[in-house]
Amino acid sequence: MTYNETIAYLYGLQKHGIKLGLQNTITLLSMLGNPQNSFRSIHIAGTNGKGSTSAMIASMLQAAGESVGLFTSPHLVSFTERIKVNNVEITEAEVVELAGEVKRIISRLSAETLEPRTPDPFLNPTFFEFVTAIAFLYFKKKGIDTAVVETGMGGRLDATNVLVPKVTVITRISYDHREFLGNTLQEISAEKAGIIKQGIPVVSAAQADEAMEVIRQKASELNAPLYVYRDDFVSQAQEMDMKGITLNYRG
Repeated sequence: MTYNETIAYLYGLQKHGIKLGLQNTITLLSMLGNPQNSFRSIHIAGTNGKGSTSAMIASMLQAAGESVGLFTSPHLVSFTERIKVNNVEITEAEVVELAGEVKRIISRLSAETLEPRTPDPFLNPTFFEFVTAIAFLYFKKKGIDTAVVETGMGGRLDATNVLVPKVTVITRISYDHREFLGNTLQEISAEKAGIIKQGIPVVSAAQADEAMEVIRQKASELNAPLYVYRDDFVSQAQEMDMKGITLNYRG
C-alpha cells in the first residue's frame, strides 16, 4: 500500500469504534514478540496537560543522553506526529512498512483462530489498538532506551496499559469522555488511576479532593510510592522563552 492508502486503512478501523479492554492489544503484541518489553517506559494519564507533560519528559530524557520514543495522540496535521524518536517523527515509509507488518500478523492470526461462522472479535482491532502496536514495534526496531507514552483515553482499559512502566504520571483530572469513563469525578479518576501498578512510583498533579482520594487509595492498595505536586514537590518558573524554561525546584 501507499502511505495514503495505509492512512485510509487505519482511519477505516474507526468503524469498529472504541473498545475499552486490553485483550486485543495483549494478543496482538504477543504475536509481534511483545515489543513493549524491549524498552523502559513512563506512562501518562489524566485529562489536561498529558501531551505537554509527555513532550517535556521526553525532552528532559533526551537532554540526559537517552534515546527516547514519544507516543501521543491525537495529531494536529500529520499522522506521523503521533510517533517520534528523539523528537523526529516516524517517516511515511516506516508507517507503511510497520502497518503492513501488523496487518499480516492479524491476517495470520485470523487464519489460525477463526472458526466457521464464529467471527473472533479480535479480528476487528480498533484504530488506537492498531496504532499502539505500530508505535511499540517502531520503538523496538529503533532500539530506544525509554518510551514516554500517553494514554488515548482513560487508563485502566486503555490499549497502552499493557506497559509495566518505571514511573506513572497522572496530570490534572476533570470531566471527560463521560460516556466511557463515568459521570462522576470519582469514577473518571478511578479509570485514570488504573495505570498505577504494584510498587511502581506514581507522580500526580494537584487534584480536586474527590480525584486525589481515589488516587491515594489506589496507590496505597498497590504499595506504589505517591508524589503529589505542592505536597511533595513544587516548582516556580523564573524565565520562559523559545529556548526553554528556567525554574526553581524544591522537593
